[in-house]
Amino acid sequence: MKTPEGRDGVEFERAIEVLEEETSVLWRRERTTSHALAKNVHPEMEPAAYGILTLLQREGSLRATDIALSIGVGKPSVSRQLAGLERLGLVSRQLDPNDARSQRVLLTALGEQQLAAAQAGRRTAFTTLMRSWNPDDVETLGFLIARLNSTYTKDTW
Repeated sequence: MKTPEGRDGVEFERAIEVLEEETSVLWRRERTTSHALAKNVHPEMEPAAYGILTLLQREGSLRATDIALSIGVGKPSVSRQLAGLERLGLVSRQLDPNDARSQRVLLTALGEQQLAAAQAGRRTAFTTLMRSWNPDDVETLGFLIARLNSTYTKDTW
């Protein structure tokens, strides 16, 4: 492992170049995967809405403004996505018990069921893809991706 002094060196710069190239490939593949997952949840669902469903699954009910802040898009975009998800029967809205002026969005039973089925398919695909990997390497990869994700407080470019 490199010492902190190495973070400004040529080796570190090369490592960043490799990281940029490889994450670019990974994100392109993930966009394709997200599109397929969205279609697995519902054939008419937009790919961008998949992230909203997983956020609701993880956090429970949320206000639209909280969803927008969490995924880093504007409230009009979230409102449009939520309207589509509601039309498909995947989410519903209810009055916020703490603030009668606002509504909270939550997964419906159908939304939970369809999302869980899509996620099971994704886990099966990962299992098939990574069956030859050492379990410790899979765990390390998950840890490092989580660490990378935690450094994103907002886009830096």
